Amino acid sequence: MEATIITVGDEILIGQVIDTNSAWMGQELNLRGIKVDEVFSISDTSEAIIGAIKNAFERTDLILMTGGLGPTKDDITKKAIADYYGVGMEFHEPTYERILGLFKKFKKDTTLAHKEQCYMPVNSTLLKNKMGTAPGMWFDEDGKVLISMPGVPYEMKSIMEDEVFPRLKERFPAKPIAHRTILTIGDGESRIAARIEDFETNLPENVKLAFLPNLGMVRLRLSATGDDESTIHQLLDEKVEELKLLIPHLIFGYEKDTIQNAVGRLLVENGKTIGIAESCTGGYIAHMITSVPGASAYFNGGVVTYSNKLKEKVLNVSPETIEKHGAVSEETVREMVKGALEITQADITVAVSGIAGPGGGSPEKPVGTIWLAIGDKNSTQTLKLQLWKDRIKNIEYTGVVSLNMIRKFLLAEA
Repeated sequence: MEATIITVGDEILIGQVIDTNSAWMGQELNLRGIKVDEVFSISDTSEAIIGAIKNAFERTDLILMTGGLGPTKDDITKKAIADYYGVGMEFHEPTYERILGLFKKFKKDTTLAHKEQCYMPVNSTLLKNKMGTAPGMWFDEDGKVLISMPGVPYEMKSIMEDEVFPRLKERFPAKPIAHRTILTIGDGESRIAARIEDFETNLPENVKLAFLPNLGMVRLRLSATGDDESTIHQLLDEKVEELKLLIPHLIFGYEKDTIQNAVGRLLVENGKTIGIAESCTGGYIAHMITSVPGASAYFNGGVVTYSNKLKEKVLNVSPETIEKHGAVSEETVREMVKGALEITQADITVAVSGIAGPGGGSPEKPVGTIWLAIGDKNSTQTLKLQLWKDRIKNIEYTGVVSLNMIRKFLLAEA
């Protein structure tokens, strides 16, 4: 079974609003065995809406549309759909009564626009929206289904979960599909592919492997289809175990886990605390660590010593070290680690100093040169990165690498 997702709204086309609805619907439909054939956005015009419906129904039997169901004049989706089907509009009294009740509850007055909002295409089956005033609509003609919902994400999700998914399951029975997501860090997509080439080649026909790279990380998604749901779940669990044997040092978590969560668990398991000394990342590493609830159990704190003066005064980095080697150097981050251990009283500290860009580089140390160090009272390890001219990307990538350094440091101690 294949579907098309259409989002209506000029605000999406001009980049004023990011279309998160399509991503959520695509994920949820896939889990239910419905493949999304195409996703596209269109303007708030009758011609665009009618044209999009015609084009989509030429390829698929199911359309999910969001947007354009509000009370304002630019919300024309209902009338456009009625024109597509060649039907008129009729006033839906229960919807109006519900709107009146909601506004009375919040001591607000309705307008004529709210009454106009209650006119629906005569061939629509209304879908209850318990999170807002505009109901969804279900159209089923000639073996093809069109579903129209509000563009407000929480309203759309409510209608999908309460009304759409149960109806789709009955209307378009599909084979079960299941997924497993394995989260890796520390190696690129091509290198991982080379490591698990035989594994991928020998996968059963009903199991597919996808590589989903992100900044410093790669998600491996295993998907399986079959007639029996328990059988495909068992099969996927077996394949995950095979991957764990092939790339154990790269896997840090599964499904919706994060590297900061994984590092937090390791710190707790090892009974260790962490401290941070940052320069070019400006507190981003500390932010990543403290984004995890309960981080106070293992994060002692951190300092942002952006200037050389503060590196010297707060972390006791030697002025001679900075004079001889520069603030962006292996020698400096080593001393930053030592100073951070003293200040934070943590078991382990990470230090970073670099040139995030887009300016400030030199032939010897171009933009994107980042030095990192991690250590405890017994040893210190360092790493040099040579990144890009994109400041934000450099900061984010350095954050990911820093957390992976903590992970590897802890695993080596275990």
